[in-house]
Formats: sequence, structure tokens, C-alpha cells
Amino acid sequence: MAKRGDALELAVLGLLHESPMHGYELRKQVTALLGWGRVLSYGSLYPCLKQLVREGLIVEDLQGPETSGARSSRRGKIVYKLTAEGKERFAALVSAAGPSAWEDDSFGVHFAFFSATTAETRIRILEGRRSRLEERLDRVRTSLARSRSRLDRYTLELQRHGLDSVEREVRWLSDLIASERVSPDADKRPIDVPANTTSADESSAETKPGMRKAE
Repeated sequence: MAKRGDALELAVLGLLHESPMHGYELRKQVTALLGWGRVLSYGSLYPCLKQLVREGLIVEDLQGPETSGARSSRRGKIVYKLTAEGKERFAALVSAAGPSAWEDDSFGVHFAFFSATTAETRIRILEGRRSRLEERLDRVRTSLARSRSRLDRYTLELQRHGLDSVEREVRWLSDLIASERVSPDADKRPIDVPANTTSADESSAETKPGMRKAE
């Protein structure tokens, strides 16, 4: 199973690949990327940033404060920027198409950066996610059939709501897979990387990947 820290690292590197950001803006963007149900605290983000700095994947650039006469009116801000090594790391993470890419905690982040991947990678992740949800549906339907008579109306409605949510995502994934196979390269641009780059809860959980507005 994917670790939440892996999804956070991918989110940070991906956002910084698009543009340098200071910590406050980065936190807002990562929170939006992870989804409305997850609030990212500074206590989670800043240890990740410090670790990425230590690994040489990002650098801190202290931008000077605004000045008024001889005295500064506010403190400078640290802006985080991706290094060449960080670009390589992002390329490796975003192109990974194994089981960790379609888990609940990481699928939405991978999906948000699909424009930086190949059609083969996108289709494999989408198919893996769909397969995972179909397995979940089978388990929930079996459990519901066995316990239906023992459930009160509200618990039963909650179970049905969970089923409906997963079924909708399965249909959505099937549409995306079909679209990728028909037109795999439409509006998809691979990322720029250095030339030497090598390359949940069960029924009641409604999983919605984080979406971002087009820049």
C-alpha cells in the first residue's frame, strides 16, 4: 500500500515543477490537490520540504522583504524551487504505474499530473484503479447480501450510498480508459527532464481524486 508521504512528495515536486512557490501558497495548492476531505497542516508539509532540501531535490530561495525608506516593512519569504535532481525524481515518481499509483491515498495526485505521463502509463494506472474498485464492489455486495436483514434503514442507506459512489467512479474510469485508447496524445505533453533521466475504507468511502484548475 502506498504511503501518504509518497503522495505528498509527488504533490510537492509536481507543483514546484510547474512553478516555484513560497510555503503558504504551496500548502494551499497541495491541500487542493489532495482533495477537499484532507487538510494539510504545516506540521506535515514543512518536514517534507526540509527532507527534500536535504536530498537536494529542491532549494530554498529567500526573497528580500519590501522596504520603506531604510527599514523593511515585512519579513522576506522563502520560495521553494525544483533542482535538476528534483526534476528527475518527479519524472520517476509520476511515471511509476505499479499498485501504489492507484491506491486511495495516491491515485488523485497521480491523476492530477497525467499530462506529464505517457498514454501507456495513464492507461495502466486507470485500469489498475478500476480493477481495485471492482474488487471492492464485489466484497461489499457480498457483505451487504449477507447482512441486509440485520441492518437498520440508515445503515443500509449508507451502504448503498457507498456502493453508488464506487460504481460511479468505475464508470468514470471506464470512460477515461476508452478515451485514452481512442486519442491517447490529445492535450498530453511530457515533462521536461534532463537528458540523463532514467527511467480504503470499504463501502462508505467516497473516493474522489483531487482536481486542479488549469493554469
